[in-house]
Amino acid sequence: MPWHPLRNEPGNMSWDGAPFGGAKLAAMLGDALLVYRRDDSPDIPFPGLLDLPGGGREGGESPAECALRELAEEFGIALPVERIYYARAYRLGDGVTISHFLAVQLTEAEVAAVRFGDEGQDWALMPAADFIADEDAVPRLRDWLGHYLAAEAADRRH
Repeated sequence: MPWHPLRNEPGNMSWDGAPFGGAKLAAMLGDALLVYRRDDSPDIPFPGLLDLPGGGREGGESPAECALRELAEEFGIALPVERIYYARAYRLGDGVTISHFLAVQLTEAEVAAVRFGDEGQDWALMPAADFIADEDAVPRLRDWLGHYLAAEAADRRH
């Protein structure tokens, strides 16, 4: 079963406190996207694929707190929640679990200071459009990033 968007208003920053499983983050430097290649281990989801910062919720975290904690753990970049400027929730394929997709703009200094953690094989900046087109990227994240970019393009037109 495919994932289903819960909201159709991209950019909606509200979170109603509902339980969720995790959050992913589009960490952008201009049009470039911070990505990493997942470990190639058969006991994890999406082994060897390109992924975005993020992961499972811990405790009573909000979606933004979850995504930014993971960014700090995985890349050594610590940001305040006020830097998040896009958020959208999705229902995953099980029809129950909710995951959040958020976006933040990084600075060149933040990217230059990356300290890659112990999860994954390597990291890179890549054009967001290339991530969407890459069959080696986590499929639902390709779609979610596309929704985000479409929302950004619509905002620029208004």
